[in-house]
Amino acid sequence: MTDTAAPAVLTTRNGHILIVTINRPEARNAVNAAVHVGIGTALDEAESDPEIRVVIITGAGDKAFCAGADLVALSRGGALAPEDKAQQAWGFGGFAAHPISKPVIGAVNGFAFGGGCELALMCDLIVAAENAQFGLPEVKVGLFAAAGGAFRIVKQLPPKLAMEHLLTGDPFDAETALRYGFANRVVPLAELMPTAIALAEKIAGNAPLSVQASKRVALRMQDGQIAGDDAHWADNSRERKALMASEDAREGPRAFAEKRKPVWKAR
Repeated sequence: MTDTAAPAVLTTRNGHILIVTINRPEARNAVNAAVHVGIGTALDEAESDPEIRVVIITGAGDKAFCAGADLVALSRGGALAPEDKAQQAWGFGGFAAHPISKPVIGAVNGFAFGGGCELALMCDLIVAAENAQFGLPEVKVGLFAAAGGAFRIVKQLPPKLAMEHLLTGDPFDAETALRYGFANRVVPLAELMPTAIALAEKIAGNAPLSVQASKRVALRMQDGQIAGDDAHWADNSRERKALMASEDAREGPRAFAEKRKPVWKAR
């Protein structure tokens, strides 16, 4: 029986490294409000603690890094985000709009689809297990990658290949991620965390303020915001509002639930 009292997110320290684990393997580490708060709070704590120099984010178990939004919980009246407005501002999963100066390594075990891929897109480096898969399948169900995926993937993958994955919704595997330059390392599952920790320790061995300044300059970060992202989020909000009012946005999830091919009306 699943321990319902188990925290949705676990944090452990390994020297100067904070390891953040999405702890919902029974739900393929899908994001609900508790995961959102857990990740966002861990990132805030890492940013304010001078002893933490690198963060590693991973998922519990060996099947999934993160399956995206917990649609099952949502269908039962659950929430994907907390009621607190400041915590909501962190974006999907407490991370999508929550950049920090400390480097973040994604240790991706299994699949990272939809919102899970969008969390991976927020990581500065990625170590992927051989069984990892990445994808933004939202267009297959009448939605779009509105947690940063639609604008981040075209910056992090070769543009034409990024557009192919964004518009087809087709996933790519770990070796392809390495070839695209999206993953820094691909290793057997048993070596995932040791490899991620070794990479984190190499970074943590450098001057922490220099590392943080380097990241801020590279991403054009100031006061916890990435320059240019505001315009992307405004685009996101406008397009999402229009799309969610469409018939197709209702048809996609309905067809998925009914296990049938959707009938698109483009209206």
